[in-house]
Amino acid sequence: MTKNSVRRSARLLGAGLRALLVLTLVCGVLYPLTVTGVAQALFPGRADGSKARDAEGRVVGSALIGQRYDLPGNAGEEPRPDLRWFQPRPSRGLGTSTVNTRYELLLSGATNRSGDNPELLAWVKASRAAVVRENSTATYRVRPADVPPDAVTSSGSGLDPHISPAYAALQVHRVAARNGLTVREVERLVARHTGGRTLGFVGEPRVHVLGLNTALRDLARN
Repeated sequence: MTKNSVRRSARLLGAGLRALLVLTLVCGVLYPLTVTGVAQALFPGRADGSKARDAEGRVVGSALIGQRYDLPGNAGEEPRPDLRWFQPRPSRGLGTSTVNTRYELLLSGATNRSGDNPELLAWVKASRAAVVRENSTATYRVRPADVPPDAVTSSGSGLDPHISPAYAALQVHRVAARNGLTVREVERLVARHTGGRTLGFVGEPRVHVLGLNTALRDLARN
């Protein structure tokens, strides 16, 4: 290799290292810091994960991600719903996690099963029977025809934090009985946590389960 070749290789190597340094600084340091700073300045709540807090200011979850309200199961048993609380939509997604036992999801996604899939039909039938059984009280009887679709099917993302007003209303009598509250008290609570359509026409009315259960806990303590 001649001296000119060596010098040319050294120049190319130096140029490549300078490009690497500049791109690392711009793309790996300055750009992330800028995006993070803008997000924190303009949308601090969303940038921090849309944290939901209780009346005492403690973080109780994310307003964007659904979570379950279960009693711990014995070894080898499935956790049972804690019937003191409003229950979310079923959470059958793409996988499970041994760490996140509060929600049956590792990835966001739907079941990807067709409407006539035998396994999906079995899930729906079992879920409907459980909803009827668990929400019927001594003074209130749930009929299978009363069970809304979102009570027996997971959402497209599998992470939906909302339920329909119909599903929330179906749970009111059971929640009132389990917490020593009147039906009217719980109905008013549901009404306060029912949101309308976005911009008045997008989507459907919905009830935020985490916010509702957080307020229910505060009410039941009083």
